[in-house]
Amino acid sequence: MSQSKDRGSLEVLDFNVRGASAATARKHYGEALLQAARDDERIVCLTADLTLPTETDLFRDQLPERFHQVGIAEANMIGIAGGLARSGEIPFVHSFCVFATRRCYDQVAMQVAYPRANVKIVGVIPGLTTLLGVSHQAIDDIALMRALPNMTVIEPSSPDQVRASVAAIAKYDGPVYLRLKRTDGTERAGETASEFTIGKMRVLREGRQGLIVACGMMVDIALSAADELSREGVEMTIVDMSTIKPLDPDLIDLARRMPLVVTAENHSIIGGLGSAVAEMLMENDVSSKFRRIGVRDTFAEGGTTPFLFEKYGLSANALAATVRQTLAQQER
Repeated sequence: MSQSKDRGSLEVLDFNVRGASAATARKHYGEALLQAARDDERIVCLTADLTLPTETDLFRDQLPERFHQVGIAEANMIGIAGGLARSGEIPFVHSFCVFATRRCYDQVAMQVAYPRANVKIVGVIPGLTTLLGVSHQAIDDIALMRALPNMTVIEPSSPDQVRASVAAIAKYDGPVYLRLKRTDGTERAGETASEFTIGKMRVLREGRQGLIVACGMMVDIALSAADELSREGVEMTIVDMSTIKPLDPDLIDLARRMPLVVTAENHSIIGGLGSAVAEMLMENDVSSKFRRIGVRDTFAEGGTTPFLFEKYGLSANALAATVRQTLAQQER
């Protein structure tokens, strides 16, 4: 297949406009994929004309015979991946989150999820982390993918977790949606990669006054909110729920001991992590107070991530305020 230059459009502008720190950041995903491919010769890489933003340039340069540039044709890419999987290969397909899900949803359902094909769908630019507005903001991708039978949905929270998640899904037999924010140097130092297991949550901090369940980049925000609340005498438990489907059932007993459960996601509150947690807790008769942090039932607009997160209530300040207000209501 052709190996044309990446699309010279706004998509690459969005990648470049984030500045030198993003441009020089280490390519944790790209390195992890390359290592997995060296360990397993069945792994092949497909991209829809977005090689640089998806960090697949490392794969292209080192293993060109297993790299497929399909052009701006996401639906076709998914179809090709389904065929490669049926032939015994392990395709990792790449695009922006919104294009890897919504644009080719029928193909994902019928050619990957339904036959339980061993295809790994990797999306970058999750949620509101783009200047390019509604057309590029994936606020419904988790909802779409977790609704598909056989689909595992993962959103790692740190560079170490990105590396570990790639190693894990490369060994997992079945379709996976991996939702990634590219490293830009602003992340907290992650825990050891060995702590990642598909389907298992990680308890990062313990407190008795409430539980915050977060995924992806919202984990760092939850930890920042917990720091702020701790200075006020409010101690929160923080859980990194990197596997959104299937959820870790250990969450049930943990939540049952808490007066308050708050979910935090860079996604619509409809159908994503908050919905998944609410469903699990309600079906198991957990009676804790429950709140969701995420994009409300609205579209956003283009802007920097800090601006959008503040405006749409995804910031550490907004999360801490929700905890304060809910705990204060309980004391009345």
